[in-house]
Amino acid sequence: MITQCLVNSFKTEIIQGIHLAAHDYYIALYTSAATLDKTTTTYTGVLNEVANGNGYLTTGKILTGYSVTLDGDTAILDFSPVTWAASTITARGALIYNHSLAGKNAVCVLSFGSDYSSTNGDFTVTFPVSGAATSLIRIV
Repeated sequence: MITQCLVNSFKTEIIQGIHLAAHDYYIALYTSAATLDKTTTTYTGVLNEVANGNGYLTTGKILTGYSVTLDGDTAILDFSPVTWAASTITARGALIYNHSLAGKNAVCVLSFGSDYSSTNGDFTVTFPVSGAATSLIRIV
């Protein structure tokens, strides 16, 4: 089961100053067989990750457009959409993680709610509009 959340370990690591803007953040796609939730602490490797091939490489893809803003009293971390072009992929969710850290520490889990697929086309993950009530990664 994939449960959308900001993982618990990221919450404490933010206060410890472990995650930095200069780091590389990645997004990896997972099948419906994956178990990802608030207890996920690191990039889980290829176990139930979308398989290599057909336009996807395990470890996922680097995220660009790192942006931190403040909306009222809510801090927001946002990224640009990411696309796997000309791909054949079926994914149920994703893990955003800090690729720069030795442990590849988890940031958040995305649940798509059901399987999403592409067949020799673009598979795109688009983040919600940035805002205190809508952003995926926010600290209130």
